[in-house]
Amino acid sequence: MNATIAVVAGDGIGPEVVGQALRVLEAVARKHGHTFSFPQAPVGGCAIDRFGTALPEESLALCRRADAVLFGAVGGPKWDDPAAPVRPEQGLLGLRKGLDLFANLRPVQVLPALAGASTLKPEAIAGVDFIVVRELTGGLYFGPRGRREIDGQEAAYDTMIYSVPEVERVAHVAFRLARGRRRLVTSVDKANVLECSRLWRQVVSRVAGEYPDVVLEHQLVDSCAMALVREPRHFDVILTENMFGDILTDEAAQLTGSIGMLPSASLGAGRQGLYEPIHGSAPAIAGQDVANPLAAILSAAMLLRHSLVLEREAREVEAAVGRVVAAGYRTADLARPGEAAVGTRAMGEMVVREIEGL
Repeated sequence: MNATIAVVAGDGIGPEVVGQALRVLEAVARKHGHTFSFPQAPVGGCAIDRFGTALPEESLALCRRADAVLFGAVGGPKWDDPAAPVRPEQGLLGLRKGLDLFANLRPVQVLPALAGASTLKPEAIAGVDFIVVRELTGGLYFGPRGRREIDGQEAAYDTMIYSVPEVERVAHVAFRLARGRRRLVTSVDKANVLECSRLWRQVVSRVAGEYPDVVLEHQLVDSCAMALVREPRHFDVILTENMFGDILTDEAAQLTGSIGMLPSASLGAGRQGLYEPIHGSAPAIAGQDVANPLAAILSAAMLLRHSLVLEREAREVEAAVGRVVAAGYRTADLARPGEAAVGTRAMGEMVVREIEGL
C-alpha cells in the first residue's frame, strides 16, 4: 500500500512522541512492503511563531490531501494567555472542523501488566475495556460566545448548540462500533437540566431503533463520572457530546495508570482521520526524553486500522506494546517509586523490535 500520512508534531513533547510513532509506522511499512510518506504540517504554537496563525492554510491543505493525519500536541507557557486572540488550541479545533471530523474515538483498556499502576485497586479495574465516542465539532466549544454587560456588570457566555443531524451521525458511529463489541451503548447527557441534552436523548433513542441488536441505556454525566470509578467494567461504548467527552476521557485515563497510555481517533464520514494521544504538550518535561510515547504509538495503530484498513498491522502494533509492557518496561509516568524507568526513545525502540520479531 502507498499512503500519505500528514505529520503534525506540534509543541512540547509532541515531536518526541510522534517521532516514536513514526519509527513504528516505518517498521510496519518495511515488514509488510508498504510505502508511507510523512509530509510535515506546522500547527499550534510553532505555527504561531512562524506564521502568526495556529493553522496556516498550507497546513490545512496538506492535511486535506493526506490519507490520514498523525498529531502530537499543541500549547505551552509561551502562548498561555487566555485573552490572546491567537492560541495554539485553535489549530487543533480548526483541523477537526476543516476536515469535518465529527466523531472522536477514545479506547480505554487496562493492560493486565499495568493493573497496579492505577490508583484504583487492581481487582476493580481488571478487564476494563470500553471506548468513548465523543461528538467533536459541536456543543460549547463551537457555539457563539462573547462578553456583554448585564445589569451593569460584565458577563460572559458560551452557547451549547446541537442539531438533529449532528447527533444522528455520531450516534450511528457508536451503534456500529457496539455491534462489533458487547452490544451496549451508554449515552451520557444532562437531560434533567439542559435542553440540548433532551434533544440528544430523543435523537439517540430514535437512532437506537435501527439497531435492535444493541442495548441502549441513558446516564446523566455526573452519575457516569461516579460509575467510571465505581464499576468501570460495566461500560462498552460510551456516547456523549463534546465537553462531557473531553472531561470523562481524562478521568477514564486514570484507570489505565497514566494519560500517556490513551490514544484517540477523530473520524468523519470517510476513511480519513486524525490520530493523536489524548495527553497535552507537557512542556515541563519536553526535550528530556522522559515522555511516554505509547499513546502516540497506539494512535498510529488506530490510524492503520481505521484510515488505511490494515487490521493485521494494527494488531501487531498493539501486541508489540502489550509485550513490552508485560516485560516490565515503564516510562517515568508508569514507574513505581524506586523502579527504573526507560526513556521515550528507548521505549519506541523496544516496540519496534517487538514488531520486527512478531
